[in-house]
Amino acid sequence: MSQLSAVAQRLLASALVALAWLVWGGAAHASCSPDQVDLRGPWGQARFSVEIADTEALRARGLMHRERLARSKGMLFIYDAPTEPAFWMRNTLISLDMVFINPEGRVTHVHHEAVPHDETPIPGGPDVLMVLEINGGLSRALGIAPGSELRHPRLDQGTAVWPCD
Repeated sequence: MSQLSAVAQRLLASALVALAWLVWGGAAHASCSPDQVDLRGPWGQARFSVEIADTEALRARGLMHRERLARSKGMLFIYDAPTEPAFWMRNTLISLDMVFINPEGRVTHVHHEAVPHDETPIPGGPDVLMVLEINGGLSRALGIAPGSELRHPRLDQGTAVWPCD
C-alpha cells in the first residue's frame, strides 16, 4: 500500500510540474500567438482565436459568405503600414463589430453591429494598423472601447502598449 502511495505521489508531483510549466512557462508563449489576440481595458480581458488577413486578397474576402462565427473567434486584418481603412459588408451574412487598432495596439474606434450586405463605407479613421472583426454586439457586451489595448506578435513589441511576454 505504501509503495502504491509513493507511485501516486510521484505521478502527482509530475502532474504538478507539468501544470506549472503550462501556467508559467508555456503560457508565456501561448499568451502571444499569431492565431490569437488578447484585449484588455477597465472592463477586464478577452481572448479571441483569429484568422489573419494580411494580403490584399485575404483582406478583400474577409468574412464574406460565412453563415456563423463562433463567439470566441474573429478575423484580424493586418496592414503593412498604418492606413485609413474603410470597410463594407458586401456578401457578409452576419453582423460584425469592427475594432480599429493603431500601431501601438490601442483601440481607436469601434464600429458596432455592421449590417449584413450593407455597402455603405465604414471608416476606421487615421493611423490604423489592424482591424479585428468579431460578432456584432460583442464589443459592447464585453466593454471593448477606444482606449482598450490589444496584444499580438505582429505589433512592434518595442512600441506596443501591451507587449508580448
